[in-house]
Amino acid sequence: MNSDGLRQHREGLTTSHHDWTMIQVGKLVEHQKVITIDANASIEDACEVLLKHGISSAPVYNAESNTYVGMFDYSDLMTYILIVLKRMDVPLEDQTMEMRDLVQKTNSCQNVPVKLASDLSGKDPFCTVLTESRLGAVVNDFGTGIHRVAVIDSNGSVAGLLSQSSTLDYLLRHLSEFPQLQPVMQQTLQQLGLASSKVLYVNGDAQVLEALIMMSKHSVSSLAILDDQGILLGNVSMTDIQHIMKDLKTSWLWLSCFQFVARIRQLQGVERGEDQYPVLDVSATSTFGYALSKLQATRVHRLWVVNDMGLVVGVVSLTDVFKLLSTLLNS
Repeated sequence: MNSDGLRQHREGLTTSHHDWTMIQVGKLVEHQKVITIDANASIEDACEVLLKHGISSAPVYNAESNTYVGMFDYSDLMTYILIVLKRMDVPLEDQTMEMRDLVQKTNSCQNVPVKLASDLSGKDPFCTVLTESRLGAVVNDFGTGIHRVAVIDSNGSVAGLLSQSSTLDYLLRHLSEFPQLQPVMQQTLQQLGLASSKVLYVNGDAQVLEALIMMSKHSVSSLAILDDQGILLGNVSMTDIQHIMKDLKTSWLWLSCFQFVARIRQLQGVERGEDQYPVLDVSATSTFGYALSKLQATRVHRLWVVNDMGLVVGVVSLTDVFKLLSTLLNS
């Protein structure tokens, strides 16, 4: 939509078609049950909250000060694990007071409260928007690499969490109401410049711990798993840590990535009665709409672009998707 169209928009105008950029984000989190983590809970108990509710992050709330002190997610957990195993060195000048306290407690085998580990990775800090903020502005934020925002109501409470995934799901479910989005859905990834990019990967025989170190080093949430010929074998992501924390299967950190993916597939088969491990690839000629539908259906954060020989030649992440949408919005 051009800038004239945005200026001509009048709030309250109701037709069968809507300007999606002007939707208030509070609408997207209506009736959402907000799961919070007590700031004094142990990291293990915080992980239990994520596992119990099937979520990847939650706000950390300090009842004593009546404030939210940050977010806790699997990226923070990964950083914590690497610090505990002494596989991650943080320069002293880069250490926060909380991080120094965490390291001290870890080294002396004391219980570590989750408030010390919230936002530990520094990758997804606690970002907030108001319920009346416009969706177009949040999409711009998501295009910069922010993965989620906390939506704050007039009382200063968290009304809900709005993530890249939930926003994509909303846009696709209501796509028929947003005609200005439909033309780009028919274009291919190649036409949009999304078909080739640098791919970060590990070989199938690399240890899971090595993959976590690499994800932390490069500030990414997942890696492709390739064989010696560059064929896609699977995917390892930060959220896979949940399978390690469940029943504390820490020995899985030393499995090969290929063995790890095989164990996860086996677990999902037992729990759900079938092989639920999704196929995470698309081709350069896949349409943008097809790629978005696949991201929505698999609930992953990135898809690997493969050529006719099955070689991985690129990656399309949710951040790439929102960067493209924000470019269209700003044009």
